[in-house]
Amino acid sequence: MRSDRSELPREGRGGSSGIFVIPDDAMVIVPIRNVVLFPGMILPLTIGREQSILAAQQAVKTERPVGILLQRDAEVEVPGPDDLCLVGTVANILRYVTMPDNTHVIVCQGLQRFRVAEYLTGYPFPVARIGRIDEPELADSQIEARMIQLRERALEVLQYLPQTSQELVGAVKSIAQAGALADLVASVSELKLPDRQRVLETVDLTRRLDFVLDCLLGRLEVLRLSRELDERTKASIDHRQREYLLREQMKSIQKELGEGEAGNSIEVEALRKAIADAQMPDEVAAQANKELKRLERMADGSAEYSMVRAYLDWLVELPWKEPEPDRIEIAEARRILDADHFGLAQVKKRIVEFLAVRKLNPGGHGPILCFVGPPGVGKTSLGQSIARALGRKFVRASLGGCHDEAEIRGHRRTYIGALPGNIIQAIRKAGSRGCVMMLDEIDKLGASIQGDPSAALLEVLDPEQNDSFRDNYLALPYDLSRMLFITTANVLDNIPGPLRDRMEIIQLPGYTQEEKLEIARRYLVKRQISQNGLHDGQIEFSSAALQAIIRDYTREAGVRSLEREIGAVCRRVAVEIAEGTRQVMQVDEVDLAAILGPGKYDNEVALRTGLAGVATGLAWTPVGGDILFVEASRTGGDGRLILTGQLGDVMKESAQAALTLVKTRAASLGIDAGSFEKSNVHVHVPAGAIPKDGPSAGVAIFVALASLFVDRPVRNDTAMTGEISLRGLVLPVGGIKDKVLAAMRAGIARVLLPARNRRDLEEVPREARERLEFIFLENVDDAVCQAMRQQGEA
Repeated sequence: MRSDRSELPREGRGGSSGIFVIPDDAMVIVPIRNVVLFPGMILPLTIGREQSILAAQQAVKTERPVGILLQRDAEVEVPGPDDLCLVGTVANILRYVTMPDNTHVIVCQGLQRFRVAEYLTGYPFPVARIGRIDEPELADSQIEARMIQLRERALEVLQYLPQTSQELVGAVKSIAQAGALADLVASVSELKLPDRQRVLETVDLTRRLDFVLDCLLGRLEVLRLSRELDERTKASIDHRQREYLLREQMKSIQKELGEGEAGNSIEVEALRKAIADAQMPDEVAAQANKELKRLERMADGSAEYSMVRAYLDWLVELPWKEPEPDRIEIAEARRILDADHFGLAQVKKRIVEFLAVRKLNPGGHGPILCFVGPPGVGKTSLGQSIARALGRKFVRASLGGCHDEAEIRGHRRTYIGALPGNIIQAIRKAGSRGCVMMLDEIDKLGASIQGDPSAALLEVLDPEQNDSFRDNYLALPYDLSRMLFITTANVLDNIPGPLRDRMEIIQLPGYTQEEKLEIARRYLVKRQISQNGLHDGQIEFSSAALQAIIRDYTREAGVRSLEREIGAVCRRVAVEIAEGTRQVMQVDEVDLAAILGPGKYDNEVALRTGLAGVATGLAWTPVGGDILFVEASRTGGDGRLILTGQLGDVMKESAQAALTLVKTRAASLGIDAGSFEKSNVHVHVPAGAIPKDGPSAGVAIFVALASLFVDRPVRNDTAMTGEISLRGLVLPVGGIKDKVLAAMRAGIARVLLPARNRRDLEEVPREARERLEFIFLENVDDAVCQAMRQQGEA
């Protein structure tokens, strides 16, 4: 404990000379930072704190040894007893030197370990009673074996350490005492400070030798790895220097022989001619010539040479010339569209309008068309037909799964293996700056930590600014204004608003059964016959067979599954013809079960709607419309509502609203109001593994609950859709066209729609309008009346 000198009693403590009386069993303590002094070692110590200077001066004047103790925390300026280690080293001060900058240095020689017993107060520096620790003298075989191992490892470590003196190596070899060897090795092998203090505190020789040996082995491994890395790095640098010198010598030899850089000159001249012939804009040509000059000064074996050469190859291979004007004939365009696609009258009409405007105003900025519809309805092939009608080249870039902005804008040339984005790559593939580019699956873009590709497309699909599109790889403006961009998507919800705003949306509906039959006759059968190696006349499909495939083996808005089933029939016939068992086959409906197996789809409406509490709803999915069944049942209980079938929050709220509406209309429906409190109502929508959500099932849920409580079944030829309100109103919903087509495919005869969706019938194909009976609902009372009205009732 440090005390102020003015409070010290002069008698018995010190006189005017500043010498204090220290008991014989006590010792002056000098705290030190970041250094451990071992017995037998000589070490210079720099001291600067007042109490340390006073302590060293006291020891010198009284010619007594001092106790050197490690300070636990080097940041503490005035350490107390708790801040010092308990075990230290008794040391003689061999020399005390005051430097010109007023720095005090003491040279200490470690004598013996000691342990602090207690600290004395009343001194201006630390003083403690101590207990000296004698060095054990053991000489058994275990100690000797450890000494041999420690000496060998220590000599290995000294080989790796820089500037190791021979005197130190000799000292390690000559020490005969086990404790002295452990202390010496610990002091010179750069152990961590806590490990050194632990060695000092370990009196037992066996434990001390084992600990030092373990630390030494870890240190030795680190030094070995460091030496290997140094040698590897040096070898790599030497190899590069040697390669550079050899290349320079080779250049000199070639120059003396008159062969200097002949191949390089030929390449440069070829690139210079290609740049001149490419008809680049002035800014691009200047950059290309600048890079060409850099290429001339480079060695053709350097890494940068290949990067600059690849960049120049991209510049000269990109089409820079002004594209030729379109050759548009409206009658020919109509013929091409009719030949490539059946149906889609509204879509073809809009495409013809688009082509007519392009013919009358070739320099105008037309809209970006976006074909939206379920899979397999012909979105991609429509883009190919437009390219044929315009006489332009067609190129397709798939954006499905694109989650990196660099896939649109490209990588910067600083990266190894950098390439332009998909837009520039597609243009190079097409070889024309005025091609038709289809950006497929634009709704499948996804943002990530690499950026948002949809944000990069904002510039590409904006006719007002894409005349100076900058790809990161090219780092030059490229004019996209003469390109004709067409995009496709299955759903609009996943397309960001700003990107959707730049496009004109053209909806492609699903096909009716008659349209599928005609498409199969005109296109699918011929294509599958050719792809499976057959010839006309070897296989024929009857109309009944095609209708059965459409009805019993497929359930889709497009025709991809239909084409796969037709292909399966063709493959079966190809096997029989290849085996020689058949030459010609007429495929009829009765042959399908043996080829394709039993039918995959049944008339679920007739199977599921024979009981009270079951209603048929209409739903919209990303692959077209579909029907769903709402099943309601009740059991004895306390009035709880149970919902199952993976229903979303909106659909659950619709079910709760429907039950409330049934309760409020209990009297008009002839339902006992008390039955609600005594029953638990369970509403289930089958296909429970498929998530379902949305408000359009509200009418179907209400009708199912009303049917359940009045015990009267819903007509099995009727499907319905619409959102309900607590006032009983039937509100409009979306996807009417797809839902109506799904109802027709499922064999529905009557469709109940919200009255405010009447205008949407204009988009429904004429065949569906003629085959189905449409009933429009103002409120839920109309729904109950129409859904449970038996056939023949007025």
